Amino acid sequence: MARKEVQNPAPAQKPALEPLADMGVSVQTETLRRWYQLIHLGRLLDAKAANYVRQSKGWSYQSSCAGHDAIQLILGLSFRQGKDFLFSYYRDLMTCLAAGLTIEEIIRNGLSKATDVGSGGRHMSNHFSKPSIRIQNVSSATGNHALHAAGVARAIKKYDSDEIAFASFGESAASEGFVYEAVSGAAREALPVIFVIQNNLYGISVPNVEQAANPIVADNFTGFKNVKIVRVDGTNVFDSWRGMQEALKHIKSGDGPAIVHAMCVRMNSHSNSDRQDLYRSAEEIAEAQRFDPVARFRKHLVERAIVAEAALQAIEADNARMIEEAATTVEGESDPDASTAEQFIIPPGYDRPAEDSTPGGDDSPSLTLREAVNETLKEEFRRNPNTFLWGQDVASKEKGGVFNVTKGLQQEFGHRRVFNAPIAEDFIVGTANGFSRYREDIWVAIEGAQFADYLWPAMEQIIECAHEYYRTNGQFTPNIVMRLASGGYIGGGLYHSQSLDATFATIPGIRIVMPSFGDDAVGLLRMSMRSRGFTVFIENKFLYNQFFTKSHRPSPEHVVPFGKARIRREGNDLTIVAWGTPVHFALRTANKLADEHNVSAEVIDLRSIQPLDTETILASVKKTGRLLVAHEHPLFGGFGGEIASIVAEHAFQYLDAPVMRVGSKHSPVPFSRILEHAILIQEEDILNAAVKLAAF
Repeated sequence: MARKEVQNPAPAQKPALEPLADMGVSVQTETLRRWYQLIHLGRLLDAKAANYVRQSKGWSYQSSCAGHDAIQLILGLSFRQGKDFLFSYYRDLMTCLAAGLTIEEIIRNGLSKATDVGSGGRHMSNHFSKPSIRIQNVSSATGNHALHAAGVARAIKKYDSDEIAFASFGESAASEGFVYEAVSGAAREALPVIFVIQNNLYGISVPNVEQAANPIVADNFTGFKNVKIVRVDGTNVFDSWRGMQEALKHIKSGDGPAIVHAMCVRMNSHSNSDRQDLYRSAEEIAEAQRFDPVARFRKHLVERAIVAEAALQAIEADNARMIEEAATTVEGESDPDASTAEQFIIPPGYDRPAEDSTPGGDDSPSLTLREAVNETLKEEFRRNPNTFLWGQDVASKEKGGVFNVTKGLQQEFGHRRVFNAPIAEDFIVGTANGFSRYREDIWVAIEGAQFADYLWPAMEQIIECAHEYYRTNGQFTPNIVMRLASGGYIGGGLYHSQSLDATFATIPGIRIVMPSFGDDAVGLLRMSMRSRGFTVFIENKFLYNQFFTKSHRPSPEHVVPFGKARIRREGNDLTIVAWGTPVHFALRTANKLADEHNVSAEVIDLRSIQPLDTETILASVKKTGRLLVAHEHPLFGGFGGEIASIVAEHAFQYLDAPVMRVGSKHSPVPFSRILEHAILIQEEDILNAAVKLAAF
């Protein structure tokens, strides 16, 4: 049955003028009293943060929530601690206070204390989180967490559960492509996610008119099917409550996501490093004060005789006392220990220290690299029912991707676990990040792009995945294996033949592996699919079906540890280190060196770029006295330079000749086979360099 179109309500509202209207919302007096206690407490904390900045005591980044208080109060109260998932942004102090952070926890973040529940001082001040109750730790890349919210909402729906994902951000973040991808994907899949847009009409100093065609930026999404758009006065607690209830009702109906567009005012500068008087008139700034959500709510309570003036004063005095007591406590707590700075970069791998390459049955070399990946994916899906796979063109009837690597997976494991994704690489990676938050035993295998060259739109989300374990102080890491078909020698040309391994090597927090033989593909993929964290699994597409990649089918327990190179051929006169396709060129070169030049070359298949097996490399160089590094990535800026530097620093006294490198030309890979051959590293390049090195 086709899903119905969701009708959007009539035109947008601006913040209502005095007096504050209750919009017909019926709320008990005790609840209103609690609302005021929280909203006033949030305002005092906001002012306390600004005071810390002025005193140079901490909170070196502070972005005021004043003017957003009402919608943030209601958003925080709508979140169910320990059940729903809340992705707030850097202005959401009031949201996080109402959602469950204590005064102390907020101040600990602001002062970057080791006791900060979100990051232990690793993340910026004013970036509040509490993973233990599902207030998520998000980055400073504004709006990028919209994809994570869509991803965890997908998991909620896949597991047929009733949690809700909330993503909050400003109106300017809605200009980001990943926000559009998140809303588009959530609409298509009818996911239980509420996107809250807090519109104060400014992106730092840039007015909204220069950000979006529609001043009410939610109108940019009116064409999306299944999306309920609710417009509220974000300075009015009653209208914010009304709108949030509409959104929640829509979510609970199962008809799709909702957008709550809240018109707010920005009473202060964007942050402590901004001066709004340089781009806003004094009259405009003064006008914003008229819509102060706290003052307006207070006036409403007094004028309607809901809460007496004396009672409000007592609440305010109690709030001030609690903040000062909490501040005194937190200021005396420990700062982060410098010795812990390098903790939580990459989580520990699967606890299988020894490599087991015993054949499992048929010992004939019959397993190609493509078959190895395909069969191992199926084995891991059978082993862990909480394993999922998606990507572009990976599950279309009898087709399993461009190279048929995922063939048969959807047929065996069904559409719930194996499915296609839109051609949106940022969406593919970002939703994997969010999806893996739902439960710790989820592993997501994604085909990041059909060809590695098309991955660039997803790089921001890859960086995000790389930061998660570190930024959360070890509390969360997305369990993702990102498969990439990489490299040339196929006549693919631009966007079908580039090598990205050196690019990934510059990013702390991710693993990078690259098998060259079938059995290593099995062992490395098993290791990746059983290890927490983000692993880039690079598959040289030229090698998929080559007979020389064939190996025996290893035992069912065969794994290859991360950071463990393999000596493919032993030798005494020089060492050749390679990975990917050049491993096979290096082995042929070693045979020719032995047959034609009486040179004994040792060939090391790196297999793992991050972590790197420096021990095996250094031991080999100390034995042979010569090193040649060969890789498909362009020579300039290639990872071979890192290996050469490590050897020069730690084994210089053992070298009998300069370290040499050979790689592809510093050029894009062209389409013509003739031109491609001239650009990419070839077997003869390695041979010529090895002969020269041996003669030095």
